[in-house]
Amino acid sequence: MSIGTPKSKEIKRLTTPLTIKDFKAYDSEGNLLKCSETLSDVRFIVEPKQNILNDNEILQYAPESKSASQIRLKRGFGGIKDVLLVHESLPWILGLYYVVLISIAIPITYSKNIFGMFLILVLIILPLLYLFYIFTHTKYAKYTVKKQVEEPKKVETPVQVTAADESAGLESLKRYEKEISNLNVLFNVREEVVRELIEKRFEPPQITYDKFISSIDHCHKLFYVQSDAAQNIINLAAEDTPRVQEEIKGKIDAMKKIINQIEDLTNELVINISSSNESTDEVKNLLDDMEDLIESVKDY
Repeated sequence: MSIGTPKSKEIKRLTTPLTIKDFKAYDSEGNLLKCSETLSDVRFIVEPKQNILNDNEILQYAPESKSASQIRLKRGFGGIKDVLLVHESLPWILGLYYVVLISIAIPITYSKNIFGMFLILVLIILPLLYLFYIFTHTKYAKYTVKKQVEEPKKVETPVQVTAADESAGLESLKRYEKEISNLNVLFNVREEVVRELIEKRFEPPQITYDKFISSIDHCHKLFYVQSDAAQNIINLAAEDTPRVQEEIKGKIDAMKKIINQIEDLTNELVINISSSNESTDEVKNLLDDMEDLIESVKDY
């Protein structure tokens, strides 16, 4: 997948740290973000655009978004936090509803109007029933079960295995290929972002710029050494053993460490650029950490 594709651009937009200016938040494309507010949380969330990423990619690259919450609820494993995010305006609407209802109920109660009191009781109970309905995920659980029942089982046609297929690796190890592919895409996006930020923060020619770019170059080389090594093990292993799986997981862990280090550097650069404080001690400390990481990954 090339970096210029719409999917890669969208992943970059979702994973790039926000820019805060005048108490407003913007994504990497300069779009103003809406503030999402629940009873327990206030935050700015980058929502994925329509028809670019599939559900699994949204869960991976925008797990805190409202779209991800809707997917989790639809699949039947969402939590209270997801319900509150999807129905973020519900608490305020219910609050206003009950304030108005109480103001109407007081005079009706004093007048001892039986029919009016019964109607008020019904109006009090109805929203509670709706809350019970959405918080127990009845709708989503039914959707999941219905979908599983209605979807016919696909009859798999036997496939003849050729010598070329056998050389492509063991089927039991193929499950790691998707994770490796996703990490490759994420690293490419993160690398492009951090290079842009380094150039913005330390305009070349500067010694600091050269040091950072050199470290990123080393990370790039090491990352793909680990990625290629893991893929080679998958393709060439003669049998699936605990040692083979341990080797593959070790390579994947090293890839994740490199990505996490670049994410830390990216976040620190964003804060440093946005801050009026010209001190770069924190950024330089991260450079030292990155160099230590490079040395440790070489041992994998």
